[in-house]
Amino acid sequence: MSEQKFDVIVIGGGPAGYVAAIRAGQLGLKAACIDAFEGKDGKQALGGTCLNVGCIPSKALLDSSRQFENVTSHFDAHGISTKDAKIDVKTMVGRKDKIVKQFTGGIGMLFKSNKVTSFFGTGKLLAGNKVEVTGKDGSTQTLEAVNVILATGSVPVELPFAKFDGKLIVDNAGALDFDKTPKRLGVIGAGVIGLELGSVWRRLGAEVTVIEAMPDFLAAADQDIAKVAAREFKKQGLDIHLGAKVSKAEAKKTTVEVTYEDKNGEQKLTVDKLLVAVGRRAYTEGLLGDGTGVKTDERGRIEVDEHCWTGVDGVWAIGDCVRGPMLAHKGSEEGVMVAELIAGKAGHVDYDTIPWVIYTEPEVAWAGKTEQQCKDEGIPYKTGNFPFSAIGRAVAMNDTAGQVKVIAHAETDRLLGVHMVGPCVSELIAEAVVAMEFKGSAEDLARIVHAHPTLSEAVHEAALSVDKRAIHKAN
Repeated sequence: MSEQKFDVIVIGGGPAGYVAAIRAGQLGLKAACIDAFEGKDGKQALGGTCLNVGCIPSKALLDSSRQFENVTSHFDAHGISTKDAKIDVKTMVGRKDKIVKQFTGGIGMLFKSNKVTSFFGTGKLLAGNKVEVTGKDGSTQTLEAVNVILATGSVPVELPFAKFDGKLIVDNAGALDFDKTPKRLGVIGAGVIGLELGSVWRRLGAEVTVIEAMPDFLAAADQDIAKVAAREFKKQGLDIHLGAKVSKAEAKKTTVEVTYEDKNGEQKLTVDKLLVAVGRRAYTEGLLGDGTGVKTDERGRIEVDEHCWTGVDGVWAIGDCVRGPMLAHKGSEEGVMVAELIAGKAGHVDYDTIPWVIYTEPEVAWAGKTEQQCKDEGIPYKTGNFPFSAIGRAVAMNDTAGQVKVIAHAETDRLLGVHMVGPCVSELIAEAVVAMEFKGSAEDLARIVHAHPTLSEAVHEAALSVDKRAIHKAN
């Protein structure tokens, strides 16, 4: 069989890979994308972890569970009476599946409109920028490219003493497909996945215990914001244990017995389901053939420069399989950057302003440096903050937990970081990112007119607070 030739072959159809393929197609390059992710119907499901078992389905369940909690716990404050409200978990999960299928199919349509050739199977990079594709039936074919983009993503980290069985001990995919609400849910890891999926099932009635080995809650976030978030999660009923290290998880017939150690010694916890969410690792096994020249680091990540070039002519790598935060939007922007560089255009990603979001309630979001990072790096800084409890729109929404914190350079006033916990901060953080991208200052945010009444006024007031000029709080 003669080899098919392409300008660009992308291995991986997640948010990094499929975006790279589409952008390459837009730029007039002959592009192909190889992906092996399989939907529940056994057909190819483009979109990777993010779309199939990550970002999108988790947000669908978060929204369904939030609606249920509003009905059962919050509508009475608005004078809305409800009685004996129930939720059908199977219907909720079915809705999630429909949303996933809608979007995976949408990517396929975008491929067609941008003349991207899709291959259903696994890809392996060979020497000379050739790619071997192994189909679902085991058949192989070899493709040839001028450029190859490696975008194989990541997989959940599995603990040796808590192996996934898909029934009692699960990863994020398993926790998205429970057929009923577990009475007791254990979560190992108080990161984004653990907190979001723990929140989903807590709202539906599960007793949720989160076990985190780190002594600090949300160590990557600004600690002023993390403290507010921890307090709110505790109020909601999430039982979070910090500085607790799990040593054993034994699956019984219908339960899991977890053994962990904290400051009080050895502890036992019995749960009906156990979600292991201790992080993800780059998925690069079997990706590189002999003689490719592509290197990986001690964590299995593909080594690249600031423009995602591997050092091998025509070979690039993007997304979760390279350095940097494992975030869908980071991978997508790298995909755009690399496609544009291949086409001879300028390509760039500013890694200092990538926003982070946790879609709990309250939501948590940030961009830029934390206060602790400024201290560690010896950067002179000043801060301002403002609570949502003093924002008219938040009070009207009965959603007042949280605050906005702005960090600016003490001498130049340039924005160094903006951190938020509260309602809709996943959307509000974009304003901060735009300001930081344009090298804006706290003064710039403070001078911009914000509509009233809106949640965005908290950003405005926090910026004013940097120079002790906030109008609606004591400075």
